[in-house]
Amino acid sequence: MLFSVGSALFTIVSAYGFTSDIESGSSAVRPDPTRIAARIVTGIGFLGAGAIIRMGVSVRGLTTAASLWVVAAIGMAAGAGYWEAAPVTTGLVLVFLWPVRIYAYRLLVRFRPEEGRLAVDLEQGGSAAPVLEELERLDADADAVEFHDLPDGRSLLMSVRYRTSKQAQEATDRIAGLSGVRRLQWVR
Repeated sequence: MLFSVGSALFTIVSAYGFTSDIESGSSAVRPDPTRIAARIVTGIGFLGAGAIIRMGVSVRGLTTAASLWVVAAIGMAAGAGYWEAAPVTTGLVLVFLWPVRIYAYRLLVRFRPEEGRLAVDLEQGGSAAPVLEELERLDADADAVEFHDLPDGRSLLMSVRYRTSKQAQEATDRIAGLSGVRRLQWVR
């Protein structure tokens, strides 16, 4: 949303923001003020690219880069005297950055996978099979399963990924209720 608002404002400013300078014709050399807009877009794009960081499959800094870019567009509009577009764009950006982000997070958190470490302490002679079967029944992905012997039983430690946080809660409740399970801890 920020990039679309920013690019719309850049286009408006480039097309209409400097018309009074061009139409006056007072100088012998006809300026091309749209070159200024092009340089600002390029420069801010370069700065924004430096704010974007890729970590594995996740990308961070896109909102920061888009915010830099659209703020430059707002500044350009204000500098060119295009007073109608600058406050409207500022209002749109504030709506995009604050309430829309909150509502999107609340809406999408239900669909985001839940990942964490599951630690299960089993009684002496207890088997990990019921725990693993319950995870399989709930369609959870378990990685890096570790077994540790304790003086009074065994400890099972694994990385688990559930499709939703609701599924993680249901699995935690079910596994805690299994016979032979003394203690269960879910760490995000």
